[in-house]
Amino acid sequence: MQSIQAFKAARQMLLERREDYTRAYEDFRWPELDTFNWALDWFDDYAADNDKTALWLVDEDGSEYRCSFEQMRQRSNQVANFLRAQGLQRRDTLLVMLDNVPALWETMLAAIKLGAVVIPATTLLSQKDLGDRLGRGGVTHILAAEEHVAKFEGVAGGLTRIVVGDPVGDWAVFSEAYDAETEFEPDSVTHATDPMLLYFTSGTTSKPKLVLHTHQSYPVGSLSTMYWLGLQPDDVHFNISSPGWAKHAWSNLFAPWDAGCTVFVYRTARFSAPDALKVIADKGVTSLCAPPTVWRLLIQEDLGAYDVKLRSLVGAGEPLNPEVISRVEKLWGLKIRDGYGQTETTAQIGNPPGQLMKSGSMGRPLPGYRIALLDPFDQEHDEGEIAIDVRDVRPLGLMQEYRDDPERMAAAMRDGYYRTGDVASRDEDGYFWYVGRADDVFKSSDYRISPFELESILIEHESVAEAAVVPSPDELKLTVPKAYVVLRRGFEPSRDTAKALFAFSRERLAPYARIRELEFAELPKTISGKIRRVELRAHAAGDEHGAHAYNEADFPELKV
Repeated sequence: MQSIQAFKAARQMLLERREDYTRAYEDFRWPELDTFNWALDWFDDYAADNDKTALWLVDEDGSEYRCSFEQMRQRSNQVANFLRAQGLQRRDTLLVMLDNVPALWETMLAAIKLGAVVIPATTLLSQKDLGDRLGRGGVTHILAAEEHVAKFEGVAGGLTRIVVGDPVGDWAVFSEAYDAETEFEPDSVTHATDPMLLYFTSGTTSKPKLVLHTHQSYPVGSLSTMYWLGLQPDDVHFNISSPGWAKHAWSNLFAPWDAGCTVFVYRTARFSAPDALKVIADKGVTSLCAPPTVWRLLIQEDLGAYDVKLRSLVGAGEPLNPEVISRVEKLWGLKIRDGYGQTETTAQIGNPPGQLMKSGSMGRPLPGYRIALLDPFDQEHDEGEIAIDVRDVRPLGLMQEYRDDPERMAAAMRDGYYRTGDVASRDEDGYFWYVGRADDVFKSSDYRISPFELESILIEHESVAEAAVVPSPDELKLTVPKAYVVLRRGFEPSRDTAKALFAFSRERLAPYARIRELEFAELPKTISGKIRRVELRAHAAGDEHGAHAYNEADFPELKV
């Protein structure tokens, strides 16, 4: 009882100080928890007899699904009882591969109630990926949609398997859960430090890391995310994200239901900016969170033509270029508030509502996080690797460990700091500015180059939809910046387009930083949508280039 009251008090304080960053940051303290089960102690308590919509799914054919908090409480109890009957016990590991279907939310709550450990898995995983996850994750049970069952052939022998959809072979059928009792009794208490979630990172440069979160780290740690998002109980929150990734748990489960608001999802086979905007307007969505890729598609539409009810906009997943923020503000009168976090943490840095925003800044440290910038010698500066200070207080939103890599964990947590691997700078007002992944920042001659800074300039050009900058070998300067560019609709890869971009770069960048090579090409991405710069670096270092590759030296008319 003491733990849940501490959680409620911390939550209420942040809700009341939604636009008072100074007081929220200075006064916030992580609640001290002993036994704590978020689904039982918080969600069920909030949901009991609550007919407000908890989950609202809208399909592209216009059909809808709504589920109240009370209905979700009962259905997750049924699923918990069903999973228990399938042998799922406390600390067993359940891999879940589902799209945005009701069973996803019911199962997440049910597994938490049981004390099981969940591995959320994106539906884009290959059979090889699944074999790695099943083995390294110590999986005992699988729950997957009917259309993905075939991926588990040959890699899931001996495991308990449950299918969502029509019966398949010897797989148990999930729909039988709705015949179970609507009340659930836990077998024992859950400790706040018990394991709850295992996430595989997206692996942009190396083998995916296996990140362990506890019953307090994501559910309670998401209070910082809730504060950044600015969610209130009356919000209808739409987060454009795919299941299987940490951002889905951040913004489609824990943060909105910490706030007690409605989770909204528009389900389509393929994203369409006009269709999404129409749904946002027609259904009265009040809070929108989307990755930069989606924002870049949205700003290609006439945003002013949609009568939206939005009062809060957020960008997440990768840094958001200032030009995108500026365009949206001109048309909607709302600023996209950027933020920063990782699979290993909840939101660490952000721009909460009601605060002065500096275009291009990812904001200031969020309540519960003390952030330092460390140089290679672990000295604090106004530029360096983003690190969470854990010397006095370990934020609840920080992972428990890298499950199968104690050496990596020891290196990340040495000397009282958790090191993120990302580099940022901090200005005199305490605002943080993203520079790039530590592995992505490079030198040209003796100058340090931030790819993100150059990409932000390029995307200001009317022809550019996306850009990625990596080092390309150069005999004189060691490396020079090379840009891989995806063009917007209506623009063709050509010498004239390349010339315009080289000229644009020269006008806006210092000589040492300007783009020296350019190639029009699709950007390789992880299955979570992040750019795989490691592939681009390898391509730039090779001898072969695409059909639409250009060098600044090819345009002598640009030289002064």
